[in-house]
Amino acid sequence: MRINLRVTFEGDTTKDVVCNAADLVAFEDKFDISIASIGEDTRLSHLLFLAWHSEKRTNATKEVFDKWLEKVESVGDSESDPK
Repeated sequence: MRINLRVTFEGDTTKDVVCNAADLVAFEDKFDISIASIGEDTRLSHLLFLAWHSEKRTNATKEVFDKWLEKVESVGDSESDPK
C-alpha cells in the first residue's frame, strides 16, 4: 500500500512524496489509529506527518517534524499514481 502526497514548500516549490508501508506503520504507532481511518477523518496533522516521515525515511530531510512544518505551505493529494 502506498499513499502519494503533494507538498508545497515556501517559495511555491512542490514535491510529490510517496508514503510506503514503513510510513503507514509509523503513522499508526504515533496516532494509535488505523491508517484506514484517514479516509473518514482526515486531519492536516496526519497528512503532514506521513509526508514528513517519508521525507525523513528517504533522507530528504534531517529536520525534526516541528521544524520541517515551518517550511510547508500546504499538503494534499498527488496526481501521480500511487502504484
